[in-house]
Amino acid sequence: MLRSHTCGELRLADAGKEVNLCGWVQTSRDFGGMTFIDLRDRYGITQLAFNMATNATLCEQARTLGREFVVRVKGAVRERENKNPKIPTGDVEIIVTDLTVLNTAKTPPFTIEDETDGGDDLRMKYRYLDLRRNPVRDSLILRHEVAQATRQYLSNQQFIEVETPVLIKSTPEGARDFLVPSRMNPGQFYALPQSPQTFKQLLMVAGFDRYFQIVKCFRDEDLRADRQPEFTQIDCEMSFVERADILNMFEGLVRHLFQTVKGVDIGTLPHMSYADAMKYYGNDKPDTRFEMRFVELNDVVKNKGFKVFDDAELVVSICAKGAASFTRKQLDELTEFVKRPQIGASGLVYVRYNEDGTLKSSVDKFYNEEELKKWAVACDAQPGDLILVLAGNANKTRKAMSELRLEMGSQLGLRDKNKFSCLWVIDFPLLEFNEDANRWFAMHHPFTAPWPEDIAKLDNPDAYGDIRANAYDMVINGVEVGGGSIRIFDKDLQAKMFGVLGFSPEEAQEQFGFLMNAFEFGAPPHGGIAFGFDRLCSLFGGADSIRDFIAFPKNNSGRDVMIDTPSVIDELQLKELSIKTL
Repeated sequence: MLRSHTCGELRLADAGKEVNLCGWVQTSRDFGGMTFIDLRDRYGITQLAFNMATNATLCEQARTLGREFVVRVKGAVRERENKNPKIPTGDVEIIVTDLTVLNTAKTPPFTIEDETDGGDDLRMKYRYLDLRRNPVRDSLILRHEVAQATRQYLSNQQFIEVETPVLIKSTPEGARDFLVPSRMNPGQFYALPQSPQTFKQLLMVAGFDRYFQIVKCFRDEDLRADRQPEFTQIDCEMSFVERADILNMFEGLVRHLFQTVKGVDIGTLPHMSYADAMKYYGNDKPDTRFEMRFVELNDVVKNKGFKVFDDAELVVSICAKGAASFTRKQLDELTEFVKRPQIGASGLVYVRYNEDGTLKSSVDKFYNEEELKKWAVACDAQPGDLILVLAGNANKTRKAMSELRLEMGSQLGLRDKNKFSCLWVIDFPLLEFNEDANRWFAMHHPFTAPWPEDIAKLDNPDAYGDIRANAYDMVINGVEVGGGSIRIFDKDLQAKMFGVLGFSPEEAQEQFGFLMNAFEFGAPPHGGIAFGFDRLCSLFGGADSIRDFIAFPKNNSGRDVMIDTPSVIDELQLKELSIKTL
């Protein structure tokens, strides 16, 4: 080994030892008679000392070192005169007796420090340099710890890690596939897996009753901070189970991860129905770190001459505790926020419940103080609170109020990244109707089982919207981190489900015949879940984006700007693949 110690492990107890260190030059400081260099590796920083009086040649050599030069030094550990309490090695330094430059380096395009001067695009272009910075390195170490803790828990629960294929068959449900042309089968394509769904069900048929995999998946969809075209799942499946067994097992996994990685006890997770999530929070992944639940006001606001409310399908409010002091400017900014196209509200009504007990609203022309008092009672508002009201189409208004609630939570400091609120959302609809396609789609996927008492409704198209899925999502701080379901394991029921989704028997056989055929050979009852591994890591790390928890991520356009891909393919390669250019 070129080194005897790392740059993060030497302490005062090591004083007097002869050591060899290797690393990158972080900074260099020249004080005339002395030169000091901070040497960095993955483990930390150690100060090197060069003395002009005792070894002028070596000191002059040290002064030629640039930032990020790779060097090896030999020397003795001694106690520092000016200690640095900010780093673990701050009590010692190395009196260097030998210096070898292992490699020179160009001046990096941004400072490789915790607080860098590099923007996102620049750091992504030179990601290998960005990975030298402590925050990014720490994010990847956290990712490693989450993966190790996951494997530990599931292995102790008798799960077997099995790898499934990466080149698979394209299916029409779900997001767009990434396609891979086959040279040996001209005109035919593989798809990269959006998930190992059918393979893990086949493993259940095969008798591997507890399977897991930390697996790479691919979806060709629009990107945002918590999405990448390639991402990682903790993918799991179990046989001979009911929903409660799945929830207990994987609630245990998440509790184990929080305890092991964060030292946090999240306790028992509450259950919330999909219907309640939509009614009280306006979305199916509610952020329950704070209250501010929706209160419907139709009964107390209608028929007072205010056309906006009188014509609305839904009038809904939230009560922001202690926010009556919001200025008119702040309220105007909230109004502009909800009127943004992506939010879609036509306006905002507010009521200040002043500390003196008076109520002042933006619709005083239509509602006197006695009537506003009814609003306050309905919202359980107290002096000092602010009531915010939206009205319109029920679904659009709930969606807009959900965004307003989250905005208020952020402005009031209620979305603390160090606080974790976890829950299960259950009883999702099995199907959702797409107006553009004029047909029903599976809300989760075609293999999700309906609740047993709702199976008969599959024979009645008018009842499709009332069928409940035996499905569940885990939500943490308003982020869906995992989702799954009890699966259909009966061939006839699966065939009926494909029919509801618009597949002809021939299409179902062509796309999923391998699974249907497998069910004829004794498929056990089974169910499972998949966790977004990157999302879990970003939650543990207190970050909004998953990119810093992926070694080499894509940007928001799906590009890897470091290796410059996607890129144009050589004409000869395309010809070999029987692909014609535009």
